[in-house]
Amino acid sequence: MEKVILLTIETSCDETAASVVSFHKNKPSSITPLSSVVASQIKTHAKYGGVFPELASRLHIEKINPVVEKALKEAKKTIENIDALAVTVGPGLIGSLLVGVEFTRGLAMARQLPVVALNHLEGHIFASYANGEATTRSPFIKEPSLPALALIASGGHTMLVLIDKEFHYKVVGQTLDDASGEAFDKIARMLALPYPGGPALSALAKYGNSKKFTFPVALAQKDNDNFSFSGLKTAVYYKLRSLGFVNEKAEPVLNKNNKQLKSDIAASAQKAIVEALVKKTINAALRLRVKTILGGGGVMANTLLREELAKKAQDNKLDLRLTPLALCTDNALSMAIAGAYHWCRGNVGSWQTLEPCASLPLKDVKV
Repeated sequence: MEKVILLTIETSCDETAASVVSFHKNKPSSITPLSSVVASQIKTHAKYGGVFPELASRLHIEKINPVVEKALKEAKKTIENIDALAVTVGPGLIGSLLVGVEFTRGLAMARQLPVVALNHLEGHIFASYANGEATTRSPFIKEPSLPALALIASGGHTMLVLIDKEFHYKVVGQTLDDASGEAFDKIARMLALPYPGGPALSALAKYGNSKKFTFPVALAQKDNDNFSFSGLKTAVYYKLRSLGFVNEKAEPVLNKNNKQLKSDIAASAQKAIVEALVKKTINAALRLRVKTILGGGGVMANTLLREELAKKAQDNKLDLRLTPLALCTDNALSMAIAGAYHWCRGNVGSWQTLEPCASLPLKDVKV
């Protein structure tokens, strides 16, 4: 059976990433990862407390060529060995997306290679197809049974997506304000924790009492699949302000350093975020009568979230497929999985059809 060598590029936010995979042209589940390279910008953006868009795009320009070269070298391939390209075209920061798209466009034009245009959200879904925590495990892909309900939880998105069959998506719920990852980051910033806030808040929460403070879980009705985290953020702000940890502008007061209280607030806030994600997901799965839950996105690396989802899924006899930890944050290997499925189903274009879109929706794909 003929093999395809696919080079995938991901630059939707602040990670410059490239991956090379191989797979049989008619069997996407046969994917073998050959390389996965990620150049992180975390240290650069830490001083701003978040991603600085213009700086992110400039750093992508600096990093993209060496990242692609490293991915090819680790895969023991040259550009002449590549059969097809794939690139994230949205959603994301438009300046960042442009770098990846234009680089891919030039490479595809020069080498006359076909291109798969990828939706970043779809990459989070397909990342949950990866088998187990080790991304080198064989077989690499374990396809879930459909229909399934996917929870996408990241810094920019929080949504529930019903997948009744391959490439058919229906967004049944989404955040009405902040994404769950944004809530983690903003609360962490008020607690004077380093960027990125999510992992830092989770680390601090390990030492706290999650029952010390009661923070709201919005839209708690069983038949409401939408999320809202702005009320939680506001409640945490007022609690921190009453304790003297922040000023009226929600800026940390640095001379306050009661670590136990901070730990209790971190644990209580994390509990509220996780409770919302878990309850909404399980309730929607039961109401929609699906037997499979998929989970992807950076927030899916949160230990408490993974534990609570696993417990509730088991209690309700649901098959849970969470993205391996190594693939939760932005990377090109997750996107390559989606790319392989699109290639095998004939969803392929050329460099002329590439167009970045910062607000690209998750929509059905014709196959």
